Amino acid sequence: METSYLGILSLIPVLLTIGLAIKTKNVILSLGIGVFSGVLLQVGGNPVTATTTMVGDYLFAQLQDGYNAGIIILLVFIGGFVTLIEQSGGAEAFARKVAGLVNNRCKVQVAAWIGGILVFFSELGTPLIVGPVFTPLFEKLRVSKEKLAWIIDTTASPVCILIPFIGWGVYSMGLIQEEFDALKITEITDWTAFISAIPFQFYPILCLLIVPLVAFSGREFSFMAKAEQNAQKGIFSQLDEDASKAPMMLTNNNVSPLVVIIPLLVLFVTLFGILAPLGFPVKQVPGSQFRIALISGYFYGAVTMILMMAWYKVKTIKEGIRIYFKGYGKMFECIVILILAWSLSSVGKAIGTPDFIVNIAKGNIPSWSIPAIIFIVGALISFATGTSWGTFAIMMPIAIPMAFHLGAPLYVSIAAVLSGGLFGDHCSPISDTTILAATGSNCSLLDHVKTQFPYALLCASVSIAGYVVAGFFESVIVTGACMAAMVVVYVLAAKIWGIKIENLALTDIEKMNK
Repeated sequence: METSYLGILSLIPVLLTIGLAIKTKNVILSLGIGVFSGVLLQVGGNPVTATTTMVGDYLFAQLQDGYNAGIIILLVFIGGFVTLIEQSGGAEAFARKVAGLVNNRCKVQVAAWIGGILVFFSELGTPLIVGPVFTPLFEKLRVSKEKLAWIIDTTASPVCILIPFIGWGVYSMGLIQEEFDALKITEITDWTAFISAIPFQFYPILCLLIVPLVAFSGREFSFMAKAEQNAQKGIFSQLDEDASKAPMMLTNNNVSPLVVIIPLLVLFVTLFGILAPLGFPVKQVPGSQFRIALISGYFYGAVTMILMMAWYKVKTIKEGIRIYFKGYGKMFECIVILILAWSLSSVGKAIGTPDFIVNIAKGNIPSWSIPAIIFIVGALISFATGTSWGTFAIMMPIAIPMAFHLGAPLYVSIAAVLSGGLFGDHCSPISDTTILAATGSNCSLLDHVKTQFPYALLCASVSIAGYVVAGFFESVIVTGACMAAMVVVYVLAAKIWGIKIENLALTDIEKMNK
């Protein structure tokens, strides 16, 4: 691959990708045009040569890379396993068990929060499993549907981005490793980088903290306060007509939670059974061995679930196998995005994009400010496009070289990409999880967006301050300080602008109804 340095022109692929993603909301199209434009610049403007070079030197090259192939295969196995969980009804049965323990407003909010965290395997599964189970309970206990939508949205993507062995983590590690290979970073693995970045993912951590904070304090502010007051009077938001067309999870009232619990145990036992002899978790395990162990775990977990679905008469073995292979196909879009993201990164390096950005930033942007800048830019892109994964694909090839060459804390910068990209997926009205959270809680999309946004903005504001501090001081102490700051900021905001909502018990509501 011929390397050429085009100066400011090297920014065209990245800027074109961002602009098209915001305009069209189509990440695959935007990434594809971005890659093509970069190759076109590289080959001197010949579209035919650019097409053949793009396919041969970039797209095919990504598929032929051993690491990339392993990531793609792992994502396929994850897709099959997650689809089985979604169709088994076991996760919903588990959520129903949790729901049976609540009898007041505070408990039902905490129970929905716990249920959302436990459905960690799929950001789309949380609203479609937890939402329908808890909607009747929230109505019965006079808690707003907007509150339920916020809780299940806040325990969807913000949980998934913190888990290294599901699709979110695997996808992110694929992007990280691509940059490590280009920078010849061999002393750190993609797994180590992702795990080390988890404590600095301030936004999802603060999102998960604020839910029980609100539940236990009973204080609400802004639009959520109004929604809670209406709910106390028995006035609830109504589902939008368009949102009601969204897909819902299959249910089976006779199925046991064991249909999900046992396959997950099989997955983890297989994973640790393969890795323990290699020294895990005390010693660092080669990435290829870890992916092999994960693939094996997901496979045996899927086999176990298919057999248990047949045992509980949820699906026949033949139907289970069909669902499993259908799940393979669900990861196609994710895999295409990943291949194009890898290609865009390679094209950018070939035409000197990272070098140009680093040279411009050197001496002009202090290294301590880089994580905060990355978070803000990623948040703006993800909010405008409604996609986290597309934002990760755009920002990771920029953030890691900047951090590496300018001396910014690497793990904090990686975490800033993930946290910034998450913001839009969490808050944007065009995000699939936002739409499904409204659908799962049976409330209006507009009501969900406007009631959730002030809380999300609160978390984002504290996160920005955290990234400024972490730019100077890369320590988990900063994470603890952010969490403490979140408590203080929330208490002050709720005291100044908020109202106290009475923690009604089921017996109180029954008396009111009489």
